[in-house]
Amino acid sequence: MKREKLVIIGSGPAGYTAAIYAARANLNPLIFEGFMTGPSGGQLMTTTDVENYPGFPEGILGPDLMSSFREQALRFGTRILTEDVESVDLSTRPFKIYGSSTHVEAEAVIIATGATAKRLDIEGSRDGEFWQKGVTACAVCDGAAPIFKNRPLYVIGGGDSAVEESVFLTKYGSKVFIVHRRGELRASKIMAERAMNHPKIEILWNSVIDKISGDQVVRKVVLRNLETNQIEEKDAGGVFFAIGHQPNTAFLKGQLKTNEAGYLLVSKGTYTSVEGVFAAGDVQDWIYRQAITAAGTGCMAALDAEKWLSMQGVE
Repeated sequence: MKREKLVIIGSGPAGYTAAIYAARANLNPLIFEGFMTGPSGGQLMTTTDVENYPGFPEGILGPDLMSSFREQALRFGTRILTEDVESVDLSTRPFKIYGSSTHVEAEAVIIATGATAKRLDIEGSRDGEFWQKGVTACAVCDGAAPIFKNRPLYVIGGGDSAVEESVFLTKYGSKVFIVHRRGELRASKIMAERAMNHPKIEILWNSVIDKISGDQVVRKVVLRNLETNQIEEKDAGGVFFAIGHQPNTAFLKGQLKTNEAGYLLVSKGTYTSVEGVFAAGDVQDWIYRQAITAAGTGCMAALDAEKWLSMQGVE
């Protein structure tokens, strides 16, 4: 196997930013940007307008933003493989990285594989239907978009995240409906009370959305009450999944410490439980999950890796 100083697994804002910083530090990074396991460029590749990334006052399309990240990484000499990493061996150094067609050894590794928003298989919500055309999984990212303003909005979920996103959306929507399949919220007591007492939030208990429809964007939802089986079609400006995220760590097979939800645990910045392995972006961030914070931790991981490699005498 060819030995590399630094291998970055994953792309998106975290992976590409790590590559930019590592390349400028003459670490000659190799990045596995992914292929079949998700779009290279991460979740922003399925996002339309990004209006909260600094430097773009008029907004920018998610794929265009990621294309610029990628081009900048290439400009400084990053080598990019458009393939997935199927497994790794972190038991000894150099670490072994097994891509779908390329196998390499690495003195240091940055994990930047992100997390995937959990979505229910609802008619109208799928890719090619109304996903990112009024259906999304990030209220903070997308809630201020013009298509949602002064429109009835629907949040699917019953935990703290669902309540937080609903409260956030009250700034933009005419009314926010929390669609929850049970008769009580899973959210903490204080959050549940916040939702139930908010004048612009209504909780639809024991309910699900069966269908999402519209023209170019979401216009209607079909609601079903699970107790009465009553069906009702309602006007809608948007549907927001708030049922959690799944960090993309299956390929690690438990070799790094995680929290209960599967996110990689880091300390001293971006250090994981194995020396020489660093984590950046949503794969280790279950709180913020924004492009700007992912890019920030990508920078941190590259700086941490550079310092660590120097301490190991790897030039």
